[in-house]
Amino acid sequence: MQAAGKAAVFPFELQRGDVVPGAPDKHEAEQKRLAEVTRSLRDLLAKSGFEVVDVSPVAEKAAAANLQSCGDCADEFARQLGADYAVTGVVFKVSELVLSMNVRVHDAADGRPLTSAVVDMRGNTDESWRRAISYLYRNVLSPRLEKLTK
Repeated sequence: MQAAGKAAVFPFELQRGDVVPGAPDKHEAEQKRLAEVTRSLRDLLAKSGFEVVDVSPVAEKAAAANLQSCGDCADEFARQLGADYAVTGVVFKVSELVLSMNVRVHDAADGRPLTSAVVDMRGNTDESWRRAISYLYRNVLSPRLEKLTK
């Protein structure tokens, strides 16, 4: 795929359901997994023809904003970075067994949603997260991104 455009891929966020008393705390492992799926998505987008811009100039603001609920702040950050697209991701953790990975792509210029992709995961392990981002990109997001042109 040869998609033109600059993509600002922000770090994945984690949203949790109600914590079950006595459930193991996997916060450190989940933070590593969030970083890994963010790196993976950036690499996949770069290989498919997007220019992935460095988000570090706005990283502190983005981390404080909760990109899933701040309105159009990801689009604003992407515009500040000179990107055409704002790409955000979130993993919803219902339990240690049931999780869902979501990616959203917006037009940074006007905030218009362009596409999204969702995949359910079973198990909160390194392998399940790697498989989820690979499947999500290859089978859901990539075919939709092929239609984007700038």
